[in-house]
Amino acid sequence: MSPSEQAAPKPGDLLATMPFAAGLGVELHEATPERTVGGLTWSRDLCTAGGALHGGALMALADSVGAVCAYLNLPEGASGTSTVESKTNFLRAVTSGGVRATARPLHVGGTLLVVQTDLRDHKDRLVGQTTQTQIVLRSSAGRA
Repeated sequence: MSPSEQAAPKPGDLLATMPFAAGLGVELHEATPERTVGGLTWSRDLCTAGGALHGGALMALADSVGAVCAYLNLPEGASGTSTVESKTNFLRAVTSGGVRATARPLHVGGTLLVVQTDLRDHKDRLVGQTTQTQIVLRSSAGRA
């Protein structure tokens, strides 16, 4: 049974599998195969010059939320997923409040999954968009 066919995992349980994201302060609010939503609160510790949230923090948020969306769309027999490509367009700086990430699958295949994640600030302005490709991992148990 694939992860998407099992009982829906709780967002907190999914986030617990990603210690880097949890340590960064990423929160996961909603997690379904159709839509995954998370957030990151602005913090001076996550900023670059001028008090803008660092692009790496925004990319980590998008990658984490997108990875959960990909995981929830894995085909039967898959053991996991891993990012093989990620592209982010930054559209405006985030200097206060926080960021909400909403990920949706663009392509769900047997080998690759493509997920798009919109990043919006606390005023609901689009601040970035990430498109990532995730490869489907399969267990090597039983292979010669």
